[in-house]
Amino acid sequence: MMNKEGFYKLAPEQICTATESFGFQPTGQLIQLNSFENRVYHIYLEERAPIIAKFYRPNRWSYEAISEEHWFLSQLEAEGLMVGSAIKNPKNQDSIGLQDGIYFSFFEKHQGRMPDEIMPKDIRKIARTLARLHNVGQRDEFQHRPFLDGEDYGWSDLDVLENWIEPSVHRQYITTATKIINRYIDLSDETPFQRIHGDCHRGNLLDNGQDFFFVDFDDCITGPVAQDIWMLTAGDEGELLEEFLKAYEELRSFDREQLKLIPLLQALRIIHYSAWIAKRWEDPHFPQLFPQFKDYYYWAEELENLNALLGKA
Repeated sequence: MMNKEGFYKLAPEQICTATESFGFQPTGQLIQLNSFENRVYHIYLEERAPIIAKFYRPNRWSYEAISEEHWFLSQLEAEGLMVGSAIKNPKNQDSIGLQDGIYFSFFEKHQGRMPDEIMPKDIRKIARTLARLHNVGQRDEFQHRPFLDGEDYGWSDLDVLENWIEPSVHRQYITTATKIINRYIDLSDETPFQRIHGDCHRGNLLDNGQDFFFVDFDDCITGPVAQDIWMLTAGDEGELLEEFLKAYEELRSFDREQLKLIPLLQALRIIHYSAWIAKRWEDPHFPQLFPQFKDYYYWAEELENLNALLGKA
């Protein structure tokens, strides 16, 4: 077991020690960045431009799974995609370090801003970038990361939520979620799965003024490419989605039958997100971040959203 308590109380001295282990000279100035899952820092260095440090939440990813994230990043970068690749330790050429039982890595920092919305003039550029990402993703397979299937993103999540769902909606929630998972399994049975970003919302899309690029591949996974597409176009499923797909299809084919999966993928994300909160409740930050999680209204709203999405499937 890795050091959970140490992760919750990670100190600047530990971060600087880890940075020095990769041969860097930290100035001692660092900024903690927003991340619920990991501990992420902007670290200033004496001899070069700042880097990004990621300390992985203990007992989530294995060494092998983190290595596959970095492998995917290196392949994407080799194809000219700006993704912020993992930096290798010059002593052993490994991109993963271990500090007090916590895995950590460093990444090159790219300047860019998160777009408030996807503008029509940018749709083609973003869609083609995602198509290039998926073309690389299709070439190889993950061996140590989850599948976006009914087990890893369905039944296992319901098992976690069994004792968390508010009792007055428990039966309806389980019934609706079960229908969603079974429907997804049926519809995705013939759908090709491949390596994808997995958490491709607009917060992980940056614009540097010339190009768009994707960051934070912590949730890269094997699944249908429709997962990345719906997350980028969420809220604009009409004309924007059609324009997006036309540009995407300039560089790779897309089976539009996958569009039928989108309401179910959205529903699975709701279920998975709740299970994610439940599994991290012992983290002192989570009860503060999600104070409504044990309330009736939280679960009633979740159930309403799941029913609405099931109705679209």
